[in-house]
Amino acid sequence: MAASGIPRRLTPTAVSDVLHRSKELDPKRLLDFFYWSGSQMASPQNLNSFSTLAVTLCNSGHFPLANGLLERMIKTNSPVSSILDSVIDSFARTKGSNSAVFDVLVDTYKKMGMLKEAAEVVLLMKDGSFSPSLRCCNALLKDLLRANLMDLFWKVYDFILGVPLGHDVYTYTTLISAYFKVGDVDSAKRTFSEMKTKGCSPSAVTYNTLITGFCRVGALVDAFELKEDMVRKGLVADGFTYGALINGLCKNRKSKEARQLLDEMSLLAIKPDIISYTSLVDGFMREGNIDEAFTIRDEMVANGVQPNMVTYNNLIRGVCKMGKMDKAHELLREMIQMGWKPDAMTYNVVIEGHIREQDLQGVIRLLDEMKSKDVSPNLYTYSVIINGLCRCGESRQADGLLKEMVARGLKPNAVIYAAVISGHCREGRIIEACETLDKMTERNVSPDAFCYNSLIMGLCKTGKMEEALRYFAEMLERGLLPNTFTYGALIHGYCKSGDIHEAEKYFQEMLSRGLKPNDVIYTNLIDGYCKGNDVAKVFSTLHSMLESGVLPDVQTYSVVIHSLSKSGKMQDAFQIFSELQEKGVVPDVYTYSSLIFGLCKIGDMEQALHLRDEMCGRGVEPNIVTYNALIDGLCKSGDLKSATELFSSILKKGLVPSGVTYTIMIDGNCNAGEMSEAFRLYDEMLSRGILPDKFTYSALIGGCCKVENLERALELFNEMLQKGFATVLTFNTLIDGFCKLGKLQEATQLLQVMVDKQILPDNVTYTTLIDGHTKAGKIKEACQLFSEMQERNLMANAATYTSLIDGQRRAGNMSEASALFKEMMDKGIKPDEVTYHVIHTV
Repeated sequence: MAASGIPRRLTPTAVSDVLHRSKELDPKRLLDFFYWSGSQMASPQNLNSFSTLAVTLCNSGHFPLANGLLERMIKTNSPVSSILDSVIDSFARTKGSNSAVFDVLVDTYKKMGMLKEAAEVVLLMKDGSFSPSLRCCNALLKDLLRANLMDLFWKVYDFILGVPLGHDVYTYTTLISAYFKVGDVDSAKRTFSEMKTKGCSPSAVTYNTLITGFCRVGALVDAFELKEDMVRKGLVADGFTYGALINGLCKNRKSKEARQLLDEMSLLAIKPDIISYTSLVDGFMREGNIDEAFTIRDEMVANGVQPNMVTYNNLIRGVCKMGKMDKAHELLREMIQMGWKPDAMTYNVVIEGHIREQDLQGVIRLLDEMKSKDVSPNLYTYSVIINGLCRCGESRQADGLLKEMVARGLKPNAVIYAAVISGHCREGRIIEACETLDKMTERNVSPDAFCYNSLIMGLCKTGKMEEALRYFAEMLERGLLPNTFTYGALIHGYCKSGDIHEAEKYFQEMLSRGLKPNDVIYTNLIDGYCKGNDVAKVFSTLHSMLESGVLPDVQTYSVVIHSLSKSGKMQDAFQIFSELQEKGVVPDVYTYSSLIFGLCKIGDMEQALHLRDEMCGRGVEPNIVTYNALIDGLCKSGDLKSATELFSSILKKGLVPSGVTYTIMIDGNCNAGEMSEAFRLYDEMLSRGILPDKFTYSALIGGCCKVENLERALELFNEMLQKGFATVLTFNTLIDGFCKLGKLQEATQLLQVMVDKQILPDNVTYTTLIDGHTKAGKIKEACQLFSEMQERNLMANAATYTSLIDGQRRAGNMSEASALFKEMMDKGIKPDEVTYHVIHTV
């Protein structure tokens, strides 16, 4: 044929004409000619040739050949509308055409993965002249449903209604499934009723679809009623039916009932499949019945059903939630032995388990194992680990993983960044937290409100209010609305720093935005007013809190009680204590300790000890803070014996004395002159690994000075200096000791040491030195110290003037003594009894 010159005369139009005139010939020979002619021409076949031959093949029942031909036609990349128009034209020009050609066209698009184009073919035939069959439309609906292309699904369904093609059992079943998918249970029920009304008998698949849908939405009563109805209609409940019911029961925490269904299946000789067994395993694990879950696993293996990835993942998730990490790793090994390769989901579950147990080494080990086994950690893996590390105080390590995931091509989201920011803030690394927020914007990740809230909260807790306000403003610029947590952080920060007016400002701004303050915000405000001794505002805020429907908790009441007790307002404190109990709030150890502290402060030890007995009687165990207050109160009231007995009882109660406890006892013994006992306690304190602080040293130095053991006092003082603990109080104590022993040169040298160490002397320092010098008859030096004191803008008090007046009297300088008294009166300094006694002598 090639030698005859025919190929040179072939054109797409000529081929089309031949095919049109030769419809009565063998379609297979026409197809061979079509493919041969295509190979001989430079130009592609036209669409009419494809469609004419496709119609001819379908008319002869050669559907697979028509499918292959239409696939080539689609590959010409012609628009769907052009292809359909060509097929319709050929169909109309051919007598006795089989409309199956439209079904084949739709099916061909579907087989090529062009589901949207398949739907377009159907929708372009909406005028009703031509249409695919109901079978074809049913299959298309099912595919669209499976692909979650719901917009196209409803359009195709409207096409079926418009043509109309009618409904069969498959149409109704698919429609019911679609309604369940979009959460329209009522329409699913209505469709089921409609199909029965129209004489379309539901099939087992219809019932199974309904049962599955009802189980997914938790309508188990409806699901079981359908199962009974199904049996009454003579339909057999199969493995799928039971599987759906078992899954539904397990999801609704009714695994025991699901187990009964499994037994029912065995009685009916229905073999449960992997899905039923896995649902039960998951159900029992979720309910914490780990033993029954493993019994089901053993039973499925005995029945020849091997666990799959999902089964193992459910088992591993369950044991991890129970904290049984050894069992989780045993299952991991078993899973691998059974030929299943753990995936990212499996590792994520085990990693979460280790994080719950705060086993960070185990977490990092698993991450390394994932990488070594070519299991790529995903976004969730890194999110879980980073969040866990941050919660366990390992934000720097979390930062390293953040960099690693970016290097691996994973983009951290705002949730991950927020965890790192929050972690840095909790650990006091505010600079790193700010840098993390900056990195977010550099990487085109928009910070959310949680990111800003975490940072603002961290800044407020560390007193960096200016920076907190800068980020607050930035948050508003980004269009992010501040919430209760944002304002709560600002209010907390200002209350903590003592700026109650700014705290009130943001409280009012919060109210103007329609945000309701919570108990924490009210508690912070109350605490702020307490610190400022504004009792009226404390009570008015407490009243406002109750009016707004926010009930104060024990913490709120305790803050008020603590503040009132600290200020010595015990009557008000006990009034709040009574109110707390009237409202059914149970006082805790902090509440009682605050009251005990206040009573000890005013020296009412009888009432303080009675309150200690009351709290014990109510099952509230005193803590070390409670005992510290009681011991301190007893020491200050001079009852060192009772204080020592109480101190000894602490260890018997299983409490560990703190540095404060030892310091209180040491101070009490020092004040009583019991220095050997004070140093014994000091040695015991050191042996327990408790380091002394400036208060401990000051107490011991004061005690040594009282018993005139200045050598030991100096040893302790030098030790303090080396540790950087020395304070003005320590210097004053030692200076006083030297002055009392008449060692004025050493006392004056200490003043110079103070200045060298940049520890500013106060009026007590100078008054002590002045008193020491006047008593030694060194009035000139005393006057020099007085002048120096005034140069430092330190306010002299009655004791200062009394020492100077007495010194001048001793030196016989009566006029100078009188002048000092007049100066004292002119400055508004009220003389005390000692002053009057001295001036009377003058």
